[in-house]
Amino acid sequence: MNSITVYRLGRVEYEDGLELMRLFSESRRQGLSGDVLLLLEHPPVLTLGRAAKRENIVATDERLASEGVEVFETNRGGDVTYHGPGQLVGYPLFLLPKERHDVRRYVRDVERSIMQVLARWGITAGPIPKWPGVWIGEEGAPDTRKVAAIGVHLSRWLTTHGFALNVNTRLEHFQLIVPCGIREAGVTSMQRELGRPVPMAEVEDAIADSFCAVFDSQRVDAPAPMRTVSVAVVRGHGPEARVLLVRRTPARGGFWQVLTGRLELGESPAQAAARELEEETGLRLTPTDLHYRHAFALGNMLPPKLVEENGFAVHCAPDAEVRLGPEHDAFEWVDVPTALQRLPFRGLRETVKRAVAATTA
Repeated sequence: MNSITVYRLGRVEYEDGLELMRLFSESRRQGLSGDVLLLLEHPPVLTLGRAAKRENIVATDERLASEGVEVFETNRGGDVTYHGPGQLVGYPLFLLPKERHDVRRYVRDVERSIMQVLARWGITAGPIPKWPGVWIGEEGAPDTRKVAAIGVHLSRWLTTHGFALNVNTRLEHFQLIVPCGIREAGVTSMQRELGRPVPMAEVEDAIADSFCAVFDSQRVDAPAPMRTVSVAVVRGHGPEARVLLVRRTPARGGFWQVLTGRLELGESPAQAAARELEEETGLRLTPTDLHYRHAFALGNMLPPKLVEENGFAVHCAPDAEVRLGPEHDAFEWVDVPTALQRLPFRGLRETVKRAVAATTA
């Protein structure tokens, strides 16, 4: 019997999600891993499918920036859609067997998996043939509304991209776009239909079980990811704020970063952040938890190695003395735009943004 390994990743930056898809797809193609289902939430982002029309983004660039919403072009099918917190995004990365070599059947099976989950909460939903996704209400009815978007990509019967189920989604953000290019119908969420928030963990469990049943597979829960911390050290405030960047030794990649490190056995993220701060800079200060926790792939390993990282901030005095540890060969205090330009990974840039905001407040 086939198996599907289910990864429950929490928050994943959109570009990190694309990289996870790429790595898991290549791993599956090479036979280094089996089918996987990635379950996650993205920060606010608009994605454009291959058939997307830019005019279906109705908000101005200034409005998008003020709402913290980014725009990405993708190779999935469909038009423009929205991802954001409270929405369960699923990426089924399956190598379909010969008997399932039917694109329409695959899309129907994804729809059916979602419909079965909605039924567990007493929500009756179904497809509308002329429109992609999962809908509540009948075609042509004035109250027809989409509860899940579907946009898939298949290459030599390897599936990528997937679905976005509105669980507790901020529906106001859909006003930034014409969802999937459909002007005749609205958008809803499980929360709106039920009149109460729905526990995301319960929906994830139900989705995992439903996909495994529909695709005739055994469910395997992925092992816990490696835990790490990132620590942004800031001095000064406002336009005068400066961020500490440290350069890894050539043997460790030679790139600039904020402080990072793994949790040791028995450590909490806060303890690990304080320890890394002292070991890598000599500073003995108490890091502030930024409540920024996200998952990503470490490097380009196949199969991918998953990491879950917690972000912290430290504000230090202008005359604080930095003494580098052995993992780095240089450091600089740089302004915020320079820090964001130099940092190679989205999660580190987000940690810096939040740290500067926290130390300025």
